[in-house]
Amino acid sequence: MEEKNENLAQPAVKDQETPLDKNVRMMSPTQMLVRRFFRSKLSILGLVMIVSLFLFCFAGPLVYNKWGETDLDKSGKVKYDAASDSYTVDGVTYNIRWTLETVEEDNKLAAPSAEHPLGTDDQGYDVLARLMYGGRTSLLVSFMTVFLLTIFGVIIGGIAGYFGGWADNLIMRICDVLICLPGIPILLILSTAMDGWVDQGMMEESWRIYILMMFLTFISWPGTARLVRGQILSLREQEFMVAAEAMGYSTSRKIFKHLIPNVMPQLIVQMSLSLGSMILYESTLSYLGMGIKPPYTAWGSMIQVITTNTNVLENHLYVWVPAGVCIVIAVLGFNFVGDGLRDALDPKGRR
Repeated sequence: MEEKNENLAQPAVKDQETPLDKNVRMMSPTQMLVRRFFRSKLSILGLVMIVSLFLFCFAGPLVYNKWGETDLDKSGKVKYDAASDSYTVDGVTYNIRWTLETVEEDNKLAAPSAEHPLGTDDQGYDVLARLMYGGRTSLLVSFMTVFLLTIFGVIIGGIAGYFGGWADNLIMRICDVLICLPGIPILLILSTAMDGWVDQGMMEESWRIYILMMFLTFISWPGTARLVRGQILSLREQEFMVAAEAMGYSTSRKIFKHLIPNVMPQLIVQMSLSLGSMILYESTLSYLGMGIKPPYTAWGSMIQVITTNTNVLENHLYVWVPAGVCIVIAVLGFNFVGDGLRDALDPKGRR
């Protein structure tokens, strides 16, 4: 009996001799961030929505290449019968030859078919093709705007927060002025001025939306600058900054190597949430006629047709509803990803 008890006690001794670190799986901060991000179902859904939109807009034209962004369907709806010397338009036969001159040649507002899976719009463009190319414009313009305003806001906010004093007061007063500017009225004036520039040949029509979004960048950076300034004011007095000062690091290194990286989690969240807002901004500008104009397109300009043609609004939903759905998917996707990043970067702030 004593020998059996000794044998039973041996495994327990072996377990006690096993180092504890052999039973612990070490994870890097990046792995922990990814794991917390994918723990949320909404974050995964948002990521899937965004990836699907990018594949649709950028890889879709490689598959569906029958129609381009500026290709008009010239087939029309006129059929000529040589035997009776008549023309058939939408099922109605006309025997007068001049009718051909009064019937528009473009195949406008064609119903969805094998030739046009989502039909054609009020000018004869393929809706599916313009949905893809319009998504490229909306997404690229939004990403470019958010990237530029973040870079500018980080630089200006970093200078204001680190140096303080007169530099901080000057930058914050500039921010106050820019925040008070009426954005939409100024955009209306700028758009009207660009109409004249296009007519005079001083600029290309395709430049319009990029100039408008650059102006939005100019008036939108104060929010990012205020965020960076507030974070740096709280970080510059901590121990690691005192150590950097004692080691004689340069000012630029202390700002961009030590302070800004500690602000990046908040910036990443703000950027992801701002992308949805910028897509709405771009869509609103295009909807108001201040953005992309034919033959080029964007999601907002595809919806604009309902303001001038009530027939399209009521009877041709396939012309404008898909663009509205893409806008909703993009905004929701970026918001879901932003919420997931916020929870992953700051798990204590989860409710």
